[in-house]
Amino acid sequence: MNKTIAFSTICVLLLIIGCATNPLTGKKTMALVDNSSIFPSAFQQYDAFLKENKVLSGTTDARRVETVGIKIKDAAQKWLTAVGKPDYLKDYQWEYKLVEDKAVNAWCMPGGKIVVYTGILPIAKDDAGLATVMGHEVAHALLNHGQQRMSAGMLQQVGAVGLGVATGNSSAETQQLAMTAYGAGSQMFGMLPFSRNHESEADKIGLILMAIAGYNPEASIPFWQRMGGASGGQAPPEFMSTHPSHNTRVSNLTKWIPEAKAEAAKYGVTFK
Repeated sequence: MNKTIAFSTICVLLLIIGCATNPLTGKKTMALVDNSSIFPSAFQQYDAFLKENKVLSGTTDARRVETVGIKIKDAAQKWLTAVGKPDYLKDYQWEYKLVEDKAVNAWCMPGGKIVVYTGILPIAKDDAGLATVMGHEVAHALLNHGQQRMSAGMLQQVGAVGLGVATGNSSAETQQLAMTAYGAGSQMFGMLPFSRNHESEADKIGLILMAIAGYNPEASIPFWQRMGGASGGQAPPEFMSTHPSHNTRVSNLTKWIPEAKAEAAKYGVTFK
């Protein structure tokens, strides 16, 4: 067995062994790094971030962030219990913090650590808009997208090593050209579509979460339209971006709203 075949065999074994099934989607996903390793590191980074930034507490907006966040988390727990995974969130340590920052942004670290920037509140406008944001961010955490991105990054590095093995007998110039092409190609046709898929997946699951939590999923459409207006049309073309375009998001969400409402109805939540 030559080096290239041996290396390919190892990669295949890694993909087979390093997989997990997500209970919300039923999909098998890459899990080359376990959450037992990821969560403690994420919690430390979150605490460090809070110490270095201005966290607002006791204000009306800070209470809104926490209230909406708890409702989204409770919706996730209802859903997971219904699909037979009541203990799925046992290692999550939920926190919902509002940070004073003009950036139009929010994020959720692996394990349930959420930050909402004050800059996104005018675009969210109301609790339903905020639920759109937080449902999306919580969905990232529930879908283990952080774990998948780390695993994809590891595979990208492994691929580079494999390319080095395959071109080991070539000239230095050929090896350099191959590495440059691999880096650009794996980013454009691998990592970027992978990231866009995560965003769309979080949009869909987030829509269902906000609906189960009692927020009308139709509110997601004007929210993303406002986000599109706030960007001023400065976003890069979709194929060069880590995120879908706002038009793509609105189109997808419009198709998914009936499904979100139907899922919420299973828990006694209906919308006029």
